[in-house]
Amino acid sequence: MQLSERITQLTGDGSDGWDVFYRSRQMVADGEPVIELTIGEHDIRTDPSILEAMHKAAIGGHTGYAMVPGIKSLREAVATRIQERTGVPTSYKNILISAGGQAGLYASHTAVCNPGDRALYLDPYYTTYPSTISGVAAIPVPVQTHTEDAFQPRVEDLDAAAAGATSLLINSPNNPTGTVYSRQTLEGIADVCKRHDLWLISDEVYDTQVWEGEHISPRALPGMAERTLVVSSMSKSHAMTGSRVGWICAPEHVIERLIDLATNTTYGVAGFIQDATEFALGQGVDLEEKVAEPFRRRRALAKDILAGQNTVGLIPAQGAMYLMLDIRATGLTGEEFANRLLDTQMIAVMPGESFGKAAAGHIRVAMTIDDNHFAAALKTLCTFAQAIAENR
Repeated sequence: MQLSERITQLTGDGSDGWDVFYRSRQMVADGEPVIELTIGEHDIRTDPSILEAMHKAAIGGHTGYAMVPGIKSLREAVATRIQERTGVPTSYKNILISAGGQAGLYASHTAVCNPGDRALYLDPYYTTYPSTISGVAAIPVPVQTHTEDAFQPRVEDLDAAAAGATSLLINSPNNPTGTVYSRQTLEGIADVCKRHDLWLISDEVYDTQVWEGEHISPRALPGMAERTLVVSSMSKSHAMTGSRVGWICAPEHVIERLIDLATNTTYGVAGFIQDATEFALGQGVDLEEKVAEPFRRRRALAKDILAGQNTVGLIPAQGAMYLMLDIRATGLTGEEFANRLLDTQMIAVMPGESFGKAAAGHIRVAMTIDDNHFAAALKTLCTFAQAIAENR
């Protein structure tokens, strides 16, 4: 007997650039003092008030099956949040509560892609994007962006790839680059989607982490609400990564079909988690800003540190909890640099190659340790890079 091609071909063969992450985790497990600047996990944890609400709901008995589409009051709270922030009329019928953003991405592609369809995504990309598309038996098609454009996608590149495609997946604020797509960029993306009749899947999990510019949901642009599925979650905005709760916002007829899918896959999200989510959303922007503030602060620290040298280049870090750094002046690939940095300085970062071809020669640094240790690690990284560059 054999496993299905869909599961065996979910990821490609060979190194995907994550070897340095797994190696650093093993070093930590072995007791070595590695400074981890790898994944997007907050150094603070879920706010105690949210945990108290979760505990109260669980002890109160909300541990049985919950409504598969999501508790109506939570769906209404999400719809209200979206309508207030985008101006687009939104009701609970436009919302499905999902088991985190990743489940939302998979469900969204299941909803709009048939087996063999070409599904576009932008490079650099969050690591699961191509395998999410492969997982629904569609064909992942990367569209490269460019460091000289601060990784804002070009309309002509999208147009060239879009003929015959079914969907386009975007992410702004962007992981891994920190780029926030401008209104001009998003209007260009919208035009491509309408011109080629594409579904747009917009990953907006970092919408509360914007340091420059503004977050614009493409669903709010003319003619886009009927062709856009927005995926978001509580993971980044409320430091609820392990709670696995998010949502999809889409046209009503899409949500109706996604409810059918959820009935046959996740069967909904735990009721006590949903109650805590509704409580968290009810705390408004003050809690979101509290969660985001450390990354805003560390970004400012990083800009000051990087301004004092000329070896490591900073891609404008407009949003999210990461820095994309250009280390091509060292003559090393991102993987080579990251491995040498780990071996000699005990600092773990992600190679740009982990996120696609467009980020080759870059590294991604997560701003996820306390300010003093973060500043010290970044200074060490710059000194290390400068020494390599000088000895080329």
